[in-house]
Amino acid sequence: MVFGKDIPADEKIGESWEVADLPDDKSVIINGELAGQTLGSAIEEYPKEIMGDENFQGPFPLLIKFLDAEDILSVQVHPDEQTCRKMGKGQPKTECWYILYAAPGSVIYKGLKKGVTKEKFAEATYHRLPARDTTAKMAVVPEGNVAELLVKVPVKAGQCHFLPAGTAHSIGAGLLIAEIQTPSDTTYRVFDFNRVDDAGKPRQLHIEEALQSIHFDECGDNLPITTIGRLVDTESFKIDKGRQGRNSEVLLSPGKMKTLIILTGFGIILAGKANPVEFKAGECIVVPWAYEGAMRFADDTQYLTVTI
Repeated sequence: MVFGKDIPADEKIGESWEVADLPDDKSVIINGELAGQTLGSAIEEYPKEIMGDENFQGPFPLLIKFLDAEDILSVQVHPDEQTCRKMGKGQPKTECWYILYAAPGSVIYKGLKKGVTKEKFAEATYHRLPARDTTAKMAVVPEGNVAELLVKVPVKAGQCHFLPAGTAHSIGAGLLIAEIQTPSDTTYRVFDFNRVDDAGKPRQLHIEEALQSIHFDECGDNLPITTIGRLVDTESFKIDKGRQGRNSEVLLSPGKMKTLIILTGFGIILAGKANPVEFKAGECIVVPWAYEGAMRFADDTQYLTVTI
């Protein structure tokens, strides 16, 4: 295990939700006076101190995960706000992937190849069986490999790949990824490589929703790959990559809520009379708007700073 997460040895777990404030999944604070509270309940009690806005209404505006993909994941898409309103369901999601580890030859699929139309994509996804009567329902049958219509991108550790809402995508095998996204769990699966479970049943697909959600006027070739400095700059969140050497120190000034993702190294966070807080690789730290202190690095450390 890269980060030494405490997970059952006999279970296959592909996702670790590090920061979450969704109705059925809520992060719990592990240190300080608010230890044991959920992140959402702490914000509800101290909106000004944590978020910088006494009128802030949740949820917490980020969902952060670690994804461990031993096999290729399904082709899927997340809707934008306009699509959610049109369909009357779902929550919009924009996300990015920071590659923590990539096995040799690893790839991701992000965005459509140039010239792929909605009709061509739909044809590769399903076909309609002739109706025998006016009450017969359309039968949906997977056929072809939808991933072949997506841009296949070789990846390596240290890259950040931005995926705005409406981008069809898939994660290839052999990748460990930090996923930073808006707080939504709305996912429309459009192709699962014709896999079935032990009972011979395929996973549920959401073809019609996916076809409404994908931005067919955008090409995956135009999606950026960043490695240093400001990695992502959107209305939803901003991500900066930092690196500090052993025995260096960085001030944590009040005035902006920050979420830190520690990629490598370790150290402590100090603030006045408060007890020091240790941090190490694989941890996520929410730094409240009102917090004032400093990060002291005991080893060479790389980290991501996510701000809203």
